[in-house]
Amino acid sequence: MDDPATQAAEAAHHGFDVTPIVILLVAAVIAVPIFRRIGLGSVLGYLAAGLAIGPYGLGFFDDAESIISIAELGVVLFLFIIGLEMQPSRLWAMRGEIFGLGALQVCVAIFTLIWVGILLGYPTEASFVAGTGFVLTSTAIVMQMLQERNQMGTPAGRRMIAILLFEDLAIVPLLALVAFLAPGGEEATLADRLTGVGIGLAAIAALVLAGRYLLDPMFRLLARFGAREVMTAAALMVVLGAALLMQMGGLSMAMGAFLAGVLLSESSFRHQLEADIEPFRGLLLGLFFLGVGMALDLNTIAANWAVIAISVPAYMILKMLVIYVVARVTKSPHHEAQERAVLMAQGGEFAFVLYASATQFGILTPEWNANLTAIIIISMVLTPLMIMLHERLAHRTGHSAEELEEARDLRGNVLLIGFGRVGQIVSQPLLAQGYTVSIIDKDPQPIQDAREHGFRVWYGDGARLDILHAAGAQNAQLIVAAANDPEAVTRIVELAKAEFPLVPVLARAFDREHAVELVKAGADYHIRETLESAMEMGREALLRLGKSPEETDDVMRDFRERDRERFALDMVEGTVASARLMHRNLNQEEGGH
Repeated sequence: MDDPATQAAEAAHHGFDVTPIVILLVAAVIAVPIFRRIGLGSVLGYLAAGLAIGPYGLGFFDDAESIISIAELGVVLFLFIIGLEMQPSRLWAMRGEIFGLGALQVCVAIFTLIWVGILLGYPTEASFVAGTGFVLTSTAIVMQMLQERNQMGTPAGRRMIAILLFEDLAIVPLLALVAFLAPGGEEATLADRLTGVGIGLAAIAALVLAGRYLLDPMFRLLARFGAREVMTAAALMVVLGAALLMQMGGLSMAMGAFLAGVLLSESSFRHQLEADIEPFRGLLLGLFFLGVGMALDLNTIAANWAVIAISVPAYMILKMLVIYVVARVTKSPHHEAQERAVLMAQGGEFAFVLYASATQFGILTPEWNANLTAIIIISMVLTPLMIMLHERLAHRTGHSAEELEEARDLRGNVLLIGFGRVGQIVSQPLLAQGYTVSIIDKDPQPIQDAREHGFRVWYGDGARLDILHAAGAQNAQLIVAAANDPEAVTRIVELAKAEFPLVPVLARAFDREHAVELVKAGADYHIRETLESAMEMGREALLRLGKSPEETDDVMRDFRERDRERFALDMVEGTVASARLMHRNLNQEEGGH
């Protein structure tokens, strides 16, 4: 018999291999920050990392499908968190957008995209399945993009989420339709199809009843007696259990997770659940994109490059046209319609399920399935690049020119530059007292959001002198620089004080160093955006700890005085440092001569 040390060594030798996990983490940690730094976004970083370590890159992995099947849980968890943000009343208010806008876009897109396959010579059934799969947008990509751009709660973002929800619902009848279109599928009895629908409805009813009467009491009980890790385990159990129930009922796992989130959205444990699920969601969603990058079959692309080269732009352009037309028909503004078309131009992860089912039923051949999968993945890879290109062009061409035309020769008491979180608050007391405020911003999304809430905001980059003239800076009694970019605020102050020296300029400072820059630039007044709120919180903390109001006011007054002294010292040190640098440069120039 081997001694314990030998047994331990053998167990370690044959134990769980963490190498693949380390490789995945290293690839993500290296690629994602680089791609975000250069402005390409985290999604494209994950896709590139997956391609680099997959079978057609460095070859660390040869089975991307197994990784994708696990990583799809990331999409499931993402939909659960979205559901937590969607109270039933809010979801009911969106019913028109889900079943109206969503249904219109899906139906028109299906009718349009099936012609790509027919014109390429494929059978009608195969062309229908191919086009339908491309209609199903990638929930993971669009949700991730909306989150990175802080658009989840905007009206435009909610409309896209409504369309995605309808597409998730549509996967069920589409899978049933695939079975019907299969050779011999029309012979399936009506009773079989009705049974399938009944099972799906029963699964939804069971989930709703469990969410209504069981989930909140369960979490209340666990909070009283369980440890923190038990609460996390319960949260995962609820999400995965709901997904499993929907899958058993023939429905989408993501839809089950979404419904579970909606049912818990008004629970007192909602924020705790979101905090517990968020780390798993982020990691698994990143793993999903890594898997998609690995699944890009370069051999298939090389062997069928002509068909793929035609199909990818054909599907994407036609889908974008459909989305844009439907958006405009349903009264969405031009800019929102453009943005929705670009964001939703790709095929989605549910297409893989649809194509696999169609291959199993004999509608698609394995080669066609491989081609279509490659087309979907390429469209996913192209989406972040298209979004980046769209954003650059939108600032240079149509939208900006259209808005700047409106911004000419404005006349107001106040010119407010930047309508973000600071600018919106600054504008309220001014408008309440009857002052006319001309507001400009260079980000089209806040402009659209503001107009939907009754504010008139014009497009314009306040860091450009011609825009300041067009926005009426020369006629203003006051200029407020509240942009979200510190460099832009400094530039606005410099231009305004140089060109309109008699107009007072109030500026938003991001930190102490930025405040020093603004003083040097000539700002008549500046305030660090977190200073007053932090001071007020500190004062309240002292009061709640038992200090008297008089003692507290003395402490805060002393703190303000010391802060002013430190700021004055920073100004002096900055001036001395500038003088030394100038002196050193002059000496270098004299030595050079």
